[in-house]
Order: sequence, then structure tokens, then C-alpha cells
Amino acid sequence: MPSPRALINVFVLLPIVIAVVAFLQQSSFSFPRSLSSLARFKDVFSSRSSSASETQTPHPVSKMAKAPVYFFSHGGPDVQYRKEHPVYPVLQSIGKEITQKVKPKAVVVFSAHWQALPNEIRLNNAVDTDLIYDFYGFPPEFYEAKYPNKGSPELASKILGLLADAGIKAQGLKRGLDHGVFSGFHVAFHPAENPLNVPLVQVSLFKNEDPDAHYRLGKAVAALRDENIVIIGTGMTVHNLRDMQFTWGDPRPLPYAVSFDNALKEAVEADPAVRQERMAAITTRADAKQAHPWMDHLMPVYIAAGAAFDEPGKQIWTMHEGSFAWAQYRFGQVPA
Repeated sequence: MPSPRALINVFVLLPIVIAVVAFLQQSSFSFPRSLSSLARFKDVFSSRSSSASETQTPHPVSKMAKAPVYFFSHGGPDVQYRKEHPVYPVLQSIGKEITQKVKPKAVVVFSAHWQALPNEIRLNNAVDTDLIYDFYGFPPEFYEAKYPNKGSPELASKILGLLADAGIKAQGLKRGLDHGVFSGFHVAFHPAENPLNVPLVQVSLFKNEDPDAHYRLGKAVAALRDENIVIIGTGMTVHNLRDMQFTWGDPRPLPYAVSFDNALKEAVEADPAVRQERMAAITTRADAKQAHPWMDHLMPVYIAAGAAFDEPGKQIWTMHEGSFAWAQYRFGQVPA
């Protein structure tokens, strides 16, 4: 016969056991009858708990890949008319990659043709602006070129905030697109064949030749990539207008056009941990001032590399022609 203490334990525990069994019978679970069924019970419960957690968070935050960064060698104001030039289909292909695969929310562009102050940046914060025909001596139709575009005061304000956070002085104003933007973009993002159809904000360079300052400028706006905003620098990897007189009618490259462009490629494609140092060293090469008597067309490469942070850079294509080089670069990954 059970002892009085055992009977007391039974009477204490029995209501608890009955309550548990009743709960399980009312639920969709069946009480496990073996160790294996207990394991299955645990799996089901874990699954149910996970589902409940997902229900409590109806809009889970998904981690998106950062938008890639680009550098365009944009050529002269004639690039949009010279469909036979080898760079034309290259820019078209890169433009389609951006519109069809990256599908950006907006584009921010840094052009070699807008330098503000040595230690201060300007950017366009207007919605509607005209084009700036910042060239001379070309056929009349070049000065009638059109490129439909819309700015974004909201994006401009965000950029100003990022620059302020990085300790970079900056100011917004109304300014049109120069040919460093609209000529190359007319090829890459043709208004009829491959329209951009997203806000476009142009930001200036510093009016100096400091590669590290421009690298830091790129880093300052890198967070835009988290919102799928594409950053593009436009210039030329070799740009010597002065020496054009020696190459009229002869597309064979001058020696520095090859040597400097190749050295730049090696620096840009270096490990991102040492890329800034390697790229800065490029500006001290013996052929640097031949390749760029003034380095305005080179600095946008540094902005693009800075915006890439720790992601690798890759030369997509290049061409050496007279006193110019036409390298195109991409930093980061393109969505599959």
C-alpha cells in the first residue's frame, strides 16, 4: 500500500498532469510517446516558434547588396555623335547594365568639368536645369544638344548631410549639367533607347589635385550605395589636350598614354586595403603630368574608388588613342 507521503505527491501532481494533457489535446500537437516522437515534437515546436516570430515582424529587413560604383571615360562633346568610335558600344553596354541589372533609385555624378573651391564642394539642388555647353569650336548642332533629366532636392540635402558628417564643407546651388555628364550619358543612357528615368544629382570636385582629398570625398558619400544609388565619376584616364596637335589624323598612342593608363589599372585593381596608397602614388609618376597636365579628369577615379570602400575595382575596357586613354571602371558587384 502506498505511503501517505506518496499519496500526497500523487494528489499534488495529478492536477498538473491533467492540465498539461488537456492543453495538448486542445492544441494541434499529439503527446510524444517515445524519444523519437519527442524529438519530432521539439522540431515542430521550434518551427511554430519561428513562424510566430515572423508573424510578429511583418516587414523583416532584407540585406540588399550595395550598388556598384562606376568611372566613365566620357570623351569630348562629340562622343554622342561618333557612333563608329569603339567607346560608343562600350558606354551603351555599361548603361544597360546599370538600368537593367542595377536598377538604381538615383544617380550621383562627379564630373571633371566642375571644380568648386580648393577645400569646398558644390552640388546641384534644383529639379530643373539647363545644359552647360562648356566647349568651343564645334559644329552649331553641338550647342543644341538636349538631355532630359530631373534633379532631386531631397537627395541633394542628404548628400550635404553626409558631407557635413565627414567634415567637408559644401553648398547647394542651381547648376546645369556640363558635357562631362550629358555627352557620355547621352550614349550610356540614351533618352529614347535606354532612359535613366531616375533623379540625377551632380556634385563638384575640389579645385585641387589632391588624390587623398578626393578619395575621402568618395568615402563620405559611400552610404548612398546602401540605398541602391549609383555613384559615377566621369573624366578620362589619360587626358592631354595640349598634345592633340601632335596626333591629328594619327590614332597611335603617345607613350605616356599607354604607360600611365596601365599603371593606373594596376593601382585601381590592387587590394582595397592598399588601393588608396597605390593610387596616390600614381600622381607622382614621371609620366603623370604628361598624362594629365591638370588632373581634373583623373580625380573622379579617386572619388569612385573611395566610394567603393573595401570592394575591388575592375577595368571593364580601355583604349589608347593619341594623347588620351579611355579606361572604364566598375567597383563592387552587379546583381545577378
